[in-house]
Amino acid sequence: MKIALMDSGNGLLPTAAAVRRLRPDADLVLSSDPDGMPWGPRTPDDVTAHALEVARAAAAHAPEALIVACNTASVHALPALRAELEPAIPVIGTVPAIKPAAAAGGPVAIWATPATTGSPYQRDLIERFAHGVDVTGVPCPGLADAVQEADDAAIDAAIAAAARVTPRDIRAVVLGCTHYELVGERISAALQQPGAPALVLYGSAEAVAAQALRRIGAEPAPAAAPTGGLQVILSGRPAGLPAVALAYEEGRLLAQSGDGAVLAARG
Repeated sequence: MKIALMDSGNGLLPTAAAVRRLRPDADLVLSSDPDGMPWGPRTPDDVTAHALEVARAAAAHAPEALIVACNTASVHALPALRAELEPAIPVIGTVPAIKPAAAAGGPVAIWATPATTGSPYQRDLIERFAHGVDVTGVPCPGLADAVQEADDAAIDAAIAAAARVTPRDIRAVVLGCTHYELVGERISAALQQPGAPALVLYGSAEAVAAQALRRIGAEPAPAAAPTGGLQVILSGRPAGLPAVALAYEEGRLLAQSGDGAVLAARG
């Protein structure tokens, strides 16, 4: 079994790690675009062009499915990716987990990039899945970039700034950018109010990984032998796992090859 994942950068790590936990025997292909990131400020047509190049690089390795582990690419490029790759390669997009968060009741905050917060795409999801629920969109300028670089000081500053404009009575936070799932514990710590019920974070990685398996007719097998390999493509070039990925638990999990050895990391 071979599953490919794509993103502009390290935002694919949470979903890739989720796939690895569900199927330790699956080969993974990670295709990202360090030369072209960030994608958020780009026009929709430009995002689509970059996403197609990254997807083609992954598709050249003949995966059974391609996960678009990026909210921005899922918003703008999913139709083009599916038109080019399906039905030969199923394409699975990433949608913020607004529906399950709203189903649990509010108030809910959606942390996302400034471009996504207030976008027609996010407004539509709120209207469809959170009608009547108290939902606050919280822009998080600089957070994805800080996570991409594993810059602890910048991560803390961006989280603190977003926390200051997040209502204190929220009970759930939707992580509307895949990069944010890498620092979920730090987001929870910044938002948890003393004496309040435990804050619940809603990411997309686990659900998207499970959906990818369903699309190819595979069952979860977390007890399978950890024989899955890893191929990394950076802006179309074969590479090792970037060293910055090892700053995160998800990256360290993926860095273990099938024989248990740590794969080469490059800066």
